[in-house]
Amino acid sequence: MQVYDAPLRDMRFVLNELHSDDGFGALPIHAEFTPDLTDAILEEAAKFCREVLLPLNRPGDEEGCHLENGVVRTPAGFIEAYKAFAEGGWTSLASSPEWGGQGVPEAVGKLVEEMICSANLSFGLYPGLTHGAVCAIEGHASDALKAAYLPKLVSGEWAGTMCLTEPHCGTDLGLLRTRAVPQDDGSYSVSGAKIFISAGEHDLTGNIVHLVLARLPDAPPGIKGISLFLVPKFLPKEDGTPGPRNGVTCAAIEHKMGLKASATCQMLFDDATGWLVGEPHKGMAAMFTMMNAERLSVGIQGLGVGEAAYQSAVWYAKDRLQGRSLAGAKYPDKPADPIIVHPDVRRMLMTMRAYNEGCRALSAWVARALDAETHSPDPEVRQRASDFVALMTPVVKALFTDLASDSANLAVQCYGGHGYIRESGVEQYARDARITMIYEGTNGVQALDLVGRKLGANMGRYLRSFFHPVSQFIEENNVDGPMKPMVEGLAKAFGALQLSTATIAQRGLKDPEEAGAASADYLRLLGLVAMGYCFAKSTRIAGLKLFFGAEDKAFYDAKIKTATYFFERILPQATASFLAIKAGKTSMMALADDAF
Repeated sequence: MQVYDAPLRDMRFVLNELHSDDGFGALPIHAEFTPDLTDAILEEAAKFCREVLLPLNRPGDEEGCHLENGVVRTPAGFIEAYKAFAEGGWTSLASSPEWGGQGVPEAVGKLVEEMICSANLSFGLYPGLTHGAVCAIEGHASDALKAAYLPKLVSGEWAGTMCLTEPHCGTDLGLLRTRAVPQDDGSYSVSGAKIFISAGEHDLTGNIVHLVLARLPDAPPGIKGISLFLVPKFLPKEDGTPGPRNGVTCAAIEHKMGLKASATCQMLFDDATGWLVGEPHKGMAAMFTMMNAERLSVGIQGLGVGEAAYQSAVWYAKDRLQGRSLAGAKYPDKPADPIIVHPDVRRMLMTMRAYNEGCRALSAWVARALDAETHSPDPEVRQRASDFVALMTPVVKALFTDLASDSANLAVQCYGGHGYIRESGVEQYARDARITMIYEGTNGVQALDLVGRKLGANMGRYLRSFFHPVSQFIEENNVDGPMKPMVEGLAKAFGALQLSTATIAQRGLKDPEEAGAASADYLRLLGLVAMGYCFAKSTRIAGLKLFFGAEDKAFYDAKIKTATYFFERILPQATASFLAIKAGKTSMMALADDAF
């Protein structure tokens, strides 16, 4: 059974209590967003997700999308849900008021995003991609394009996509062949084929705005010859309403393992009219604005699915009667005990819970940095926040989705045989979560980005945005008391991270394959240390709250117990990651290609 209620108490904790000392400071632009106001936003979002989106999740998965004469039909109920979503202002939540948005802090917007992904990830992809397109257009398009397209995208009247991948090239975009030919009126004629385009065609909005990577006739070869173009499905008329159909068609939709209610399209551009976004041959800079926003969002997708899987598993573990507790019957009035009494079931549930709470805490920290990067009045703070976001983007995308897949599979395991059949609903989470590890750059690509680009950037400046607060926390809290075992565990893992960083830096300069061989383990290690830091801070706060007699004792007590589980049962993985990094590439690369 698919069960989900937004974890509002934990969301309020990470929003209002956990990161108040993160060094980014209060932002004057967000002064109006008091805890009372943000609570109201979260409550209403939770209600919408529970009452509107969750009931469509399993039926949407079973029905899927249908292609009829070039038009994609979304599952029953999606059109009505999207209309209510847009009318409720959810599409405009985190966008700039300049274009009709509400200007809600990213720290709040990401929590709402998590709820949407928990309740119905397929649905969430449609407005999620639009928000990424808004970021790219706002950051790089001409004033005329902004004025023509952003208000309608922000309102949800129109939708957006990103069109990168082609049949012959995936991650290596330097191989793409789509062409854009300048026209006398300042527009461009765009021709080519794209695949794996999420929300490339659907019936939810009056128009779809594609951001398309293509080459100009004078483009240099490789990645440096790519430009970005805005290509609408319908060409707007002078009054801004959709006009004639552009040369854009959906040739097919993919029949996928999961996310069946989200249309993944094969798109054809045949002399389609488009407009340049940004500078010629500088399209990747503009596209990366959208791509980086989407990578953070994909991490939130993973967290959302992981939370829904966890809640569904908890419901089943309390409901399913089977066997007796090893310590003797816990519910003697029943024919058997619920399976939640068994240690191995508790192991699975506690692992999922710790993954979710750790990821939520880390995502809130990154979201605060996103806000500071854009809105802090202090240039030094903006730079530090920007460094932190750059460092953590691949970690959020890859680690959160790795753990989401683990959590979804643990939920299936909790259900046993019932988890393997469609009726339970949890097998959908396993299928949906799996793609998050692949799209927007596979998790291996994220690890290469972290090690190959982020570690050495600006003489290690990105790393300092993370290393300094962790080091300071350990130094200030490494004293006798109930937290000492956690602080010592964090210090040990942090030491392994520092040694691993030095090892990769030394070996990678001599042999890039050494850095590549270490990359996945290093990303996991960095992510575990970041989660450990957040859990240690959470424990300090919870301990003080309990000491001073906080009313919500059960929440703070559970927070400490979950953190203790993380430090005792999950953080020790940091040692294994360090040992794998230390071992180097030799055994990984030893077999000849033809020996596989």
